[in-house]
Amino acid sequence: MIVDSNIEQPILQSQAEQEFNWRQCWYPVCFVQDLPKNRPYTFSLYDEPFVLFPNKEGQLICLTDQCSHRAAKLSDGQIIDGKIECLYHGWQFGDQGKCMHIPQLAKDAKIPNNACVRSFKIVERQGIIWMWAGEAEIADDSIPIIPEFEQAGFVKLDTMRDLPYDQSYFIENVIDPAHANISHDGTRNGGKRENAQPLEMEVVETSSQGIRGRFRGTNQPNANWTSLDFMAPNLIIYKFTIKQKGWIGGLAFYSIPLGKGKCRVLARNYRNFLTGIDKLLPRWFEHWNRNQLLEEDFDLIAGQQAIVERLGKNLEKLYLPLKTSDVLVVEYRKWLDKFGAGLPYYQGYSTAKNISSAEVNQQSITLDRLSQHTLICSSCNQAYQVTKGLKTTFLGVAIGTAALAILADNFWLKISAVSVSFGAIALAILSQKVKTKFENAHTRH
Repeated sequence: MIVDSNIEQPILQSQAEQEFNWRQCWYPVCFVQDLPKNRPYTFSLYDEPFVLFPNKEGQLICLTDQCSHRAAKLSDGQIIDGKIECLYHGWQFGDQGKCMHIPQLAKDAKIPNNACVRSFKIVERQGIIWMWAGEAEIADDSIPIIPEFEQAGFVKLDTMRDLPYDQSYFIENVIDPAHANISHDGTRNGGKRENAQPLEMEVVETSSQGIRGRFRGTNQPNANWTSLDFMAPNLIIYKFTIKQKGWIGGLAFYSIPLGKGKCRVLARNYRNFLTGIDKLLPRWFEHWNRNQLLEEDFDLIAGQQAIVERLGKNLEKLYLPLKTSDVLVVEYRKWLDKFGAGLPYYQGYSTAKNISSAEVNQQSITLDRLSQHTLICSSCNQAYQVTKGLKTTFLGVAIGTAALAILADNFWLKISAVSVSFGAIALAILSQKVKTKFENAHTRH
């Protein structure tokens, strides 16, 4: 299915009578540019672990992350000649999860058929790695793509982040445009408190495949509409158009439910105007701003989920929604009521499934930019490693030149060594400040 957020052209089929099957759909795993080249890559879907690795031809293989021998994690192993080898006993697995080698068997012994592990279909579309969660034989071509990316003149910025709360709370957060001017007041690419206003919001269409909606501000007459669509189960897309200038821009929020209390977002900002800025600024520098925007909502959303699950009440008894801000939020939760019965767990508006308040502990929520973003982002991880190396180098230079200043007899040599030492200390301090940008989450003051 092609995602086209133009409000005049429907993208959702009328399938209200169908139950949503979470196994029979595609899930975004990571951006291609963030996939490690020489080691296995692990992720999860509803707490079920998987591992990715390239075969000899460079094609990605996806297997259940569990060795058939003694249930060790295959992702702890290594890639050898296009096969993944279990670190525990050296069993090797290849395409289709077939077990290719068991060191403990005699050379002429046959490898048992049940030594194989389950495999899953993987494809790449528009720079994202996608996994089909069901049987590969029935995989369809419904991966949501964005038509604008096929056109020249568009730039995009991709950001990946792991979040410490359920996917449904993330979707509720980003399908709610009303919060931006308050929660992200004053943040670059965020909002301004003085722009908070009643919104005109419409649900254009709802089906088992998602929700089509749109909104606009009411402070100015005849304001432009912004389309806001939910493509089940993992895409929220904003799109705006300024027809007078031919400007088109949007935000695409893909997500994957890693498990209870955790999800991953693959955020993509795109536009066909003011494109020169993106070519000047490095990706890792822009990620500081994108991470701050996500982190400004962390405590709010984690706290919201903790309260809802502790009270154990349905949202229709807890929420006090407004027609001028919460129409799409309520519609999404009602969508879960209607189509979410097959999901492993969910929190709808009037119903819920497998939600346990006993497991909720807000104090256990970690806001860690290093593990939740930097180490899984190729650009930020590389910049982080360089920054750590520079800090060490500058400290070494500072110590060395300070020692030279102490030992030197020549006055000018002493002055020069002291100057270099102070300069190196200043650069080491600067490197430390940059380093913390990759490690520490933004906190509100």
